[in-house]
Amino acid sequence: QVQLVESGGGLVQAGGSLRLSCVASGSILSINSMGWFRQAPGKQRELVAVISKDGSRNYADSLKGRFTISRDNAKHTVDLQMNSLKPEDTAAYYCNADVELAYYRGTYLTFWGQGTQVTVSS
Repeated sequence: QVQLVESGGGLVQAGGSLRLSCVASGSILSINSMGWFRQAPGKQRELVAVISKDGSRNYADSLKGRFTISRDNAKHTVDLQMNSLKPEDTAAYYCNADVELAYYRGTYLTFWGQGTQVTVSS
């Protein structure tokens, strides 16, 4: 199948920066959209940013200007650069990808990573 592995989370002071990375591996023929979501304790998972295969980006309105999503189609990676972090950005961050499997051509399935914790101290 497909595995998504995130990295780059950690503890940072308010105003600091972190860069999250996610790599997809497995029986991948192609990847359509890739994205980052986050979930804080007691809250629902919410969209952070998504990027299409052609590079079109969409962000949560509250995060525009602070977060930047990018991807490398050849390496099946998606990154999230997070600047000017705030305590309210504390959450588990998950990447996802809409993947066309090598043995299931024409159908895209959504896969999720296990998440990486980001904690922003005040």
